Amino acid sequence: MNSEVKIAMKKITLADLLPLVAYEAQRPAIRKAIMEHKKTRRVSLGPNAMLHFEDYMVMRYQILELIRAEKITAEDELVGELEAYNPLIPDGKNLKVTFMLEYPDEEERKQRLRQLLGIEELISIQIARFDPVYPIANEDLPRSTDEKTSSVHFLRFEFSDEMIEAARNGASWAIRSEHLNYQYATDPVPAEVADSLLRDFG
Repeated sequence: MNSEVKIAMKKITLADLLPLVAYEAQRPAIRKAIMEHKKTRRVSLGPNAMLHFEDYMVMRYQILELIRAEKITAEDELVGELEAYNPLIPDGKNLKVTFMLEYPDEEERKQRLRQLLGIEELISIQIARFDPVYPIANEDLPRSTDEKTSSVHFLRFEFSDEMIEAARNGASWAIRSEHLNYQYATDPVPAEVADSLLRDFG
């Protein structure tokens, strides 16, 4: 197993976190690196939706930023943050996504979220000619109501060994929204994004 795969499957431990003083000193370099990394971890889907693919690097950065903002030092609190963020790191055969609906105008956002009820279950990822994969949505807590969807959802996409092997062999990726009120596709997914997502498979 190569080092990139090990990183993709790795979970964050207390040893991976930096003391506040050390993080402050390294923060500019870490921020620059993570901003570049994130460019290969997001896919726009139409004009108002974005998929952010989470991984070890992104989650570690978010924890470090939270520790910095809230001045967290107690070990039990740090462990609590690890327990909250580690489930968002891919496990080797899946991709984990923060799906965001982006409508800057508040009134439009309220209207659209009512029109897009259930969209979180109608986002698909397809590798080559295999059947599209639909997500398991919001395992941590319900985010939608009977009247409207949420603007943020957490999605888990599970892939078969055959799909993963095809992706490793250069198969194309496509991401679609199949909701009647929001039908868009990113097909193919840009090569640099597909290459980055491949590292999430163990």
